[in-house]
Amino acid sequence: MEPLNLVRLPPLMERTSGRPEQKIGLIDGPVALNHPDLTSEHIREVPGNMSSSCTLATSTACLHGTFVAGILCAKRSSSAPAVCPGCTLLVRPIFAETAATNGEMPSATPAELAQAILDCIGAGARVLNVSAALAQPSLKSERALEDALDQAVKRGVIVIAAAGNQATLGSTTITRHPWVIPVVAYDLEGKPMGDSNLGNSIGRRGLGAPGDRITSLGAEGKPLTLAGTSAAAPFVTGAIALLWSEFPRATAAEVRLAATQAYTARRATVVPPLLDAWAAYQAMRR
Repeated sequence: MEPLNLVRLPPLMERTSGRPEQKIGLIDGPVALNHPDLTSEHIREVPGNMSSSCTLATSTACLHGTFVAGILCAKRSSSAPAVCPGCTLLVRPIFAETAATNGEMPSATPAELAQAILDCIGAGARVLNVSAALAQPSLKSERALEDALDQAVKRGVIVIAAAGNQATLGSTTITRHPWVIPVVAYDLEGKPMGDSNLGNSIGRRGLGAPGDRITSLGAEGKPLTLAGTSAAAPFVTGAIALLWSEFPRATAAEVRLAATQAYTARRATVVPPLLDAWAAYQAMRR
């Protein structure tokens, strides 16, 4: 099945391509901002300690950031899923550009992620997309991350985070936070992928999305195909941005509830259900 059809995004995408006032914070690698399939007037740079634009197109950070940006906001005529091209993308890199490795999810420290979250909230983001593994955790830095996520709650900013691809059972500071929507990768037959991390908090509050053989933008102009929870998370982020574009007066809690619980009873499983974007839209209409 086509990735977009797996989560019933096409009917919602036909209704809207998103509104510019719906700002998505992309906390990831830098993005190839000159890519012809990205609309530069809908991309803003959030100042941080590294450039928002790629300096090394072959770096893991650049490939990753550009790939996720394509799923979220590429032109609808491109090879990417291009869920929400009308939304504004706020690019706040946290991954340094190094030579490409074996395609593992890039990592950042909890303190770096916390600062990026606060920077995006300050820049006006309504939704945050986090596809990052946490490195060098410590009690102090994890507390800073919890405080940043608490700030997202207070400001009504929805946080979507990739669950990770280590095939572990458990949680991290970010996936167990009650406000975060963790995302697990599903294959194109609608089954959870074996290397996705699972856990009680992920199963209770999370969602599944396409993460198998996803094609999006490559930093060097050619399409790039990747797999995993990093690829899955932006489908959920884009769907939430589209919902909020259609219902701009809705609260963050209302949009989050529609996306995560519109079509399921209370969960007692470590595996989250697949996103159903159209069911979420119908729930918002009610």
